[in-house]
Amino acid sequence: MENDKRKITKVREEKAAWEERYKDFQKVDVDLTTVSGMEVPPLSTPCDLDGSNYLRDLGFPGSYPFTRGIYDSMYHGKLWTMRQFAGFGTPRDTNKRFKFLLEQGQTGLSTAFDMPTLMGYDCDHERAKGEVGKEGVSVSSLADMEALFDGISLDKVSTSMTINCTAIIILAMYLVVAEKQGVRWDRLDGTTQNDMLKEFIAQREWICPPRPSVKIVVDVIEFCSKYVPKWHPVSISGYHIREAGSTAVQELAFTVADGIGYVRECIERGLQVDEFGPNLSFFFNVHNDFLEEVAKFRAARRMWANIMRDRLGAENPKSWMLKTHAQTAGCSLTAQQPLNNIVRVTIQALAAVLGGTQSLHTNSMDETLSLPTEEAVTVALRTQQIIGEESGVINSIDPLGGSYLIEDLTNRIETEAHDYIRRIDELGGIIEAIDKGFPQKEIADSSYRYQQRLDNGDKVIVGVNRHTVEDETPFPTLRIDEEVAGSQMDGLREVKRRRNKRAVQQHLKSITKAAKSGENLMPYIIDAVRDYATLGEISDVFREVFGIYRDPAYY
Repeated sequence: MENDKRKITKVREEKAAWEERYKDFQKVDVDLTTVSGMEVPPLSTPCDLDGSNYLRDLGFPGSYPFTRGIYDSMYHGKLWTMRQFAGFGTPRDTNKRFKFLLEQGQTGLSTAFDMPTLMGYDCDHERAKGEVGKEGVSVSSLADMEALFDGISLDKVSTSMTINCTAIIILAMYLVVAEKQGVRWDRLDGTTQNDMLKEFIAQREWICPPRPSVKIVVDVIEFCSKYVPKWHPVSISGYHIREAGSTAVQELAFTVADGIGYVRECIERGLQVDEFGPNLSFFFNVHNDFLEEVAKFRAARRMWANIMRDRLGAENPKSWMLKTHAQTAGCSLTAQQPLNNIVRVTIQALAAVLGGTQSLHTNSMDETLSLPTEEAVTVALRTQQIIGEESGVINSIDPLGGSYLIEDLTNRIETEAHDYIRRIDELGGIIEAIDKGFPQKEIADSSYRYQQRLDNGDKVIVGVNRHTVEDETPFPTLRIDEEVAGSQMDGLREVKRRRNKRAVQQHLKSITKAAKSGENLMPYIIDAVRDYATLGEISDVFREVFGIYRDPAYY
């Protein structure tokens, strides 16, 4: 130990001498901070990690605290799941895209739903006008879900569904489709995003206020822990927090705080943490700052392991593991010079892989202009395949582990995120913090500061505030046929004509009664969708019983 101290002292002396020499050189005229504004030292050395302990802070892949990855073999055992986000138009349109992507080598499905579906309105509702099938697939009833997964064996594919306030309804439909295929629920593998806390913080798609919304999330967690054991009932999502303008630290802190909130609510329900802990999953954004993003993923795993074990009482090591999907940053893409987005996405995808993600979506180059074309989504998928099969970065597990800068950034991101969580605890927890507008205001302030840096030219976006061109060649985009809405409404009318109306009304009454009494809603919703009760009809029960949430507009 004494010898180590002498070595550190010698490094400090040599670094001081280098810093004197460094001062004499002209520096490049760029902002040498991360995208989040975190200061980056010009040179990192062992001095920055003085006091670190390898086994305590890093350890080995597959072992606590999982800094270096949650599995012993990581990508040597299996590459991450390549899961391109897809959904547009009618269910049959999206089914065709699903099959195309699977033929191209995609290893998991990821479903995008249109705005009416996300907000709990059927395609024939007044508020659905102009939005049916436009930014995702339109789903109003079980008939749509049957068409969406027609010819796709649900026991042979992992399916992710990006949906929140109506997630319980969409999952119920998925389970019934599996039944009709003859697939047992315990063989289903996939994820429902189902993260309502982040909706109130950032994405702002909701029906009910926070308390009943979280209650419904817990209903899904409880049901899946008993009957759909391989399913991830919630994907605790930092992605949209980052898209709203947060820093990397805020994304991590508010996401982990949301996770703590869900675990506490489940424990209060009477669930044992190790009953559901292993199936909790996460979803992070991957922005442009390569090293900051790698460090963020490593800090996230260590934080969650410590919190689940030491704060929340989980005893099963599988409950300590932070399993995460990642998506490249939509907010980083530009409408100007869209081909540049291929480069951005490649850098971000590489950061996610070196950060140790379990699943990855790479955005298409044209996503600031429209839903992606087949050519664009193929390039995005090939980006992942080239990283996995050509780049050589998977040859060593956690190849950046031990880098003085990476470990320093990991430590600093973790420390600053814990400080945010302490402040949230002082406010009474994440739901109370949301009610007071704390995370919303922090994100808004960060977004404003970042925009100022762009406007001032302190931060560069190539093609936007530097290296611009006068005239750009028009870029081909995907257009959704305006006939989609009419086709979907015709289909819904037919469903309503053929179904047992009396049975549907009885199911809706049962859901209403269960909602008022506090029972788990999942069994009642499954029964209702079997008889083709619609997503909008069930959502109307939520609106009636729990009320409609109005944005308090704190900032």
